[in-house]
Amino acid sequence: MKATAIATFFGVFLTCTYTAKEATKKTKKAKLYVPQIDCDVKAGKIINPEFIAKCPPGCQDVKYRVYGTDIYASFSSVCNAAIHSGIIDNTGGKILVQKVAGHSGYRGSFSNGVRSLSLPRWRESFLVSEGKPRKGVTYPSTLEYSSSKSTAVKSEPKKPEQDLKGMKSADTANTSEKASDQGDTARKEHQTTPVPTPATQMATTTPTPTTTTTDPSTTVPQPTTTPAAARTTAAPAKTRPGLHRARDMGSSSVHPAYASVVAAAARQVQAAEGRGQNTGAQRQEPAATFQRAASSPAHLAMEIDSWKPGLSLFDTGFSTKEELNPKPLEHISQGNQNCKVDLSFLMDGSWSIGKRRFQLQKRFLGNVAQALGIGSAGPLMGIVQYGDDPSTEFNLKTYANSKDLRNAIEKIQQKGGLSNVGKALSFVNKNFFLDANGNRGGAPNVVVVMVDGWPTDRVEEASRLARESGINIFFVTVEAAAQSEKQNVIEPNFVDKAVCRTNGFYALSVPSWFSLHKAVQPLVKRVCDTERLACSKTCLNAADIGFVIDGSSSVGTGNFRTVLQFVANISKEFEISDTDTRIGAVQYTYEQRLEFSFDKYSTKQDVLNAIKRISYWSGGTSTGAAISYASEQLFGKSKPNKRKIMILITDGRSYDDVSVPAMAAHQNGVIAYSIGVAWAAPDELEAIASDPAKEHSFFVDEFDNLYRYVNQLIQNICTEFNSQPRN
Repeated sequence: MKATAIATFFGVFLTCTYTAKEATKKTKKAKLYVPQIDCDVKAGKIINPEFIAKCPPGCQDVKYRVYGTDIYASFSSVCNAAIHSGIIDNTGGKILVQKVAGHSGYRGSFSNGVRSLSLPRWRESFLVSEGKPRKGVTYPSTLEYSSSKSTAVKSEPKKPEQDLKGMKSADTANTSEKASDQGDTARKEHQTTPVPTPATQMATTTPTPTTTTTDPSTTVPQPTTTPAAARTTAAPAKTRPGLHRARDMGSSSVHPAYASVVAAAARQVQAAEGRGQNTGAQRQEPAATFQRAASSPAHLAMEIDSWKPGLSLFDTGFSTKEELNPKPLEHISQGNQNCKVDLSFLMDGSWSIGKRRFQLQKRFLGNVAQALGIGSAGPLMGIVQYGDDPSTEFNLKTYANSKDLRNAIEKIQQKGGLSNVGKALSFVNKNFFLDANGNRGGAPNVVVVMVDGWPTDRVEEASRLARESGINIFFVTVEAAAQSEKQNVIEPNFVDKAVCRTNGFYALSVPSWFSLHKAVQPLVKRVCDTERLACSKTCLNAADIGFVIDGSSSVGTGNFRTVLQFVANISKEFEISDTDTRIGAVQYTYEQRLEFSFDKYSTKQDVLNAIKRISYWSGGTSTGAAISYASEQLFGKSKPNKRKIMILITDGRSYDDVSVPAMAAHQNGVIAYSIGVAWAAPDELEAIASDPAKEHSFFVDEFDNLYRYVNQLIQNICTEFNSQPRN
């Protein structure tokens, strides 16, 4: 009996011990799941400020560009930067990435089989280290991307009660307000930029999304419309003496398409507010701007972007069908993450605009704010009002959602005065995009200038300085000068002088303040097209191009003139000025001669004349020494914000080494093209050329065939420019 009791006791004891061990195993911390990224993924495309990721094999390739040494520009390939730094090799592996602030310069170098490039400055940087988690930090198992690769945010499923509230919100105004409050609460919880959190905070709950799940076959989505301020008739506005015409401030005709939209939207508002509610005797204009989630397939369904070279904004009409049948609103927790820009509107507060048109301008800005989808991980927006002098109404960090921003816009009071746009642009360039004002560094800087008629000061110089500081400038001109009024315009063609020359992408001309509502979606689409926001620069107006010309005896006088014609044919395709593309030239034999520097000539005709005057030298061929000389005498004096391009033409093998001087030039940020003629050595041409050599190196059998590569060379320069970072 005792033996049985003892055996039973030991059996129970062993069972409890085993159970306790199993429970201990289960309570151990789960193994970290490391997400994998592709070789072409750039740090700037990942929202997470710190993360661990796994790189695949085969990322050591010149097509995955890297900028910097130790500290890398966020435009760099994450995995190839990790190979460059020695954290992993070409077989791949785990890495830890930490985002840091942008730097004023990134030094290129050759390390671990990877050549990184130099960069004057960039808005965001990152560090790479061994893929081990830091103590007390929780790392994401899925990464959030700022592009179409966005990883869906996991959230708790909705309770039936929440779905019921969402369905009732369309029928009951009070319930709608409650749902709105719930949405605001969730939005506030979700707006914070994701950061690694200590392990003690892992128990925080996931915010419940505010969108409702309904059967599309049984539910008709109702658009959310925001009634704007009631129309008022203002007294005639003061006009600028001698500059602006007096404008009729009375009633103005409204486009029939817009009238039908307003009527339909008003009916929908009444239906949504419930039966029996009086909307008031005053006529109201709902702002017919509908926001969709950035990840929605129908994101661009309602956008009206009529920009085409040579096509007027309003020639394409305004689609009432799309406005009358909008897609339902979808909640974006942190703003439109596909439109991460820091945006400043220069608001025209001059007397010439008048009180009524000033209200229309405010309504337009409010609709733009709604359409953008303001949020901490999306676009941020501030406003500067200008008249005689500019002043900041609010900066980038003042408001973090569209609702609060729209309310603030409605409260702006008109300053009055003249339309000093140039002074306002200088003010924004120096004062607005500062860290203290909410400038994030990881988002493009954009300025949209609203102009009633024309400015009362000059804008060209202020615009150029702003563009060269990395600011993308858009102009929205309303009611431009009539033919009889152009004599009053201080600076003719001021828009063309202020914005980048890109077939009208940066300029919108609106015929009337009463048709300004049509410009909302076209403007939003362009502002959010971050792939085209290139600091208002193009491949034809953003470089310092230095020609290094072989003047050795084997070339001969006749062929040398052919080379100069080739140089002239390339140069004349670029926009040449002090602030656009600049041209310089070096001729070499055994020795080197600076024919003219980048700052010598500032017009295209002067440059072409200088090329024509270059005299043939004759002598030996020391190409390596010529590259070193050009690096110091030409590119050593290049402007920091210019792309440095060297075009070298030679007809023979060099007497000295070319690889070391060429590599030094590459590391200093010089993009080198080599053109060989006749007896030029292919191995030297490849050593001189930047990677990939096949796109930067050309060969012709005789001088008379050089002309064939003019267009190809310019095309390659532009292709490379459009694929490189610009800030």
